[in-house]
Amino acid sequence: MLTDQMLLADLVATSSAVAATRSRKAKVAALAELLDRVGPGDELEVVVSYLGGALRQRRTGIGYRGLSSLPPPAAEPTLTVAGVDAEFARIADLAGAGSQAARAEAVAALFGAATADEQPWLRGLVTGEVRQGALDALVQEAVAAATGLPLAAVRRAAMLSGSTLVAARLAFSGGAEALSSVRLQVMRPVSPMLASSAPTVGEALAKVTHDGGPAAVDTKLDGIRVQVHRHDDAVLVVTRSLDDITTRLPEVVDVARSLPASSFVLDGEVLALDDAGRPRPFQETASRTALAEGDAEVRVTPFFFDVLHVDGRDLLDSPAHERAAALDDLVPREFRVPRLVTAQVEAAEAFVTEVLSAGHEGVVVKDLEAPYAAGRRGAAWVKVKPVHTLDLVVLAVEWGSGRRSGKLSNIHLGARDPDRPGEFVMLGKTFKGMTDEMLAWQTERFLALAEGPTDGWVVPVRPEQVVEIALDGLQRSSRYPGGVALRFARVVRYRDDKSAAEADTLDQVKALAG
Repeated sequence: MLTDQMLLADLVATSSAVAATRSRKAKVAALAELLDRVGPGDELEVVVSYLGGALRQRRTGIGYRGLSSLPPPAAEPTLTVAGVDAEFARIADLAGAGSQAARAEAVAALFGAATADEQPWLRGLVTGEVRQGALDALVQEAVAAATGLPLAAVRRAAMLSGSTLVAARLAFSGGAEALSSVRLQVMRPVSPMLASSAPTVGEALAKVTHDGGPAAVDTKLDGIRVQVHRHDDAVLVVTRSLDDITTRLPEVVDVARSLPASSFVLDGEVLALDDAGRPRPFQETASRTALAEGDAEVRVTPFFFDVLHVDGRDLLDSPAHERAAALDDLVPREFRVPRLVTAQVEAAEAFVTEVLSAGHEGVVVKDLEAPYAAGRRGAAWVKVKPVHTLDLVVLAVEWGSGRRSGKLSNIHLGARDPDRPGEFVMLGKTFKGMTDEMLAWQTERFLALAEGPTDGWVVPVRPEQVVEIALDGLQRSSRYPGGVALRFARVVRYRDDKSAAEADTLDQVKALAG
């Protein structure tokens, strides 16, 4: 075990090694070796958080613009993991007159002390773009490997505590007994269960059904995931990332207090509806959940699809059909997600058609025998959504990091401006869907198209290359000049058969929103 503080360079080297291999076993081994060197103590939580790709500070006030022009890197590594965490904490606390200038000065000093390898990694940490594969789930495996404890025990403690950091601390300091002491506790958020994906409802049913038995087909709402806890008159509402938004959603609190139980934990979504009961644009729901108490102009309605606890009875390990029955007993139909239980592909497909015509984004097919496995994308929940595609133009490309070091990776995407021939409107970025062959090809291609000044990270290119992009939808955006941004965009293929003049226009993009 190390007695001195760990250098950030050691952590960055491990993260880069993890990103450079496709072997999950090798990734876990590298992370476990680093965690073993840290051992129990205050530094452990920082290392676990950073390996998971996240700062410990929820908000720092540092945006992309603040990282667009960085000082020259340091020649030798001097930053420690604990020191970097302390500096980000100080930056996060800056407020009041002069704080913007003080923040810029602090960022310049911190990044100026970082080496050429550390700078892009720190940038990725701040922007949430550390790319090493699996992140939090991988770190949980590494904690299990480093401590010799069962992975299931680590995962369950992380689920019930809502934190991989807590699970890691318990594993290293108290072992199996400490991990097993973590129980579901009403008013303490639980990591939410996640869904994998399938292209068709038939394939989704095949994944989750048993011996031809039925599955639940839930409407997939385009809202904000919430977890609602109630203990007597106290109510807690948290987001998927476990942020407390209780005071922002008094209508959800009112619904929770109206239910016929004094203690429960519910999983669901909140959604803004129009006068006809159809979903309003996603961004209206998202903006509504970000408003302070008393500022709401758009009301949201909760729709619940799972229950984890009712009046002293934990349901996490109960099969889904038992949880569904408990949900039906507790929550009125008007506040439950519309659901079909069927084993027939034709019936499920007809239900999907109804869901889409009602303005929702798809369905989630669920195994009726499965427990609630929080924090994991398993085969028990499978989402099916229609895929939209657009032909857009690449406007700039960012140099990659980790396994993508030395390659142009994250592409900036634009649609044709219908009012200004030859001009393009940026809609977002993506690095998803790219194979190694595609990365090699696009690096050569975009270096040939490079033009204009570069900050060493973003490479502007001539707007000539068309790329087909798949996306889940659009959201309103004040960040991009077109007023919209792509949601979950990924590369399908590059279109050499189309010129930039044939790419989709901003009007065609906006038409996807209906």
